[in-house]
Amino acid sequence: MPRIPEEIRSLARTHGKRAIERLGGIVDKSSDEQAVTRAAVALLDRGYGKPNQPVDAKHEGEIKITIRNILEGRK
Repeated sequence: MPRIPEEIRSLARTHGKRAIERLGGIVDKSSDEQAVTRAAVALLDRGYGKPNQPVDAKHEGEIKITIRNILEGRK
């Protein structure tokens, strides 16, 4: 993922409070269940962080081999 320039991050953050308030308004007032769900998830992700994604360790070795094969040009 490319690094976001600090100038852009700073500019985006100036809109943070309004954006969060708008998401809260959608959760409180919208009749569109999909919009409410998306807004609620966005608020929860920003307030509490995204949930950890479990990793199935039994496939870890296979993943490393696959990545090595891709990097070395093998199938």
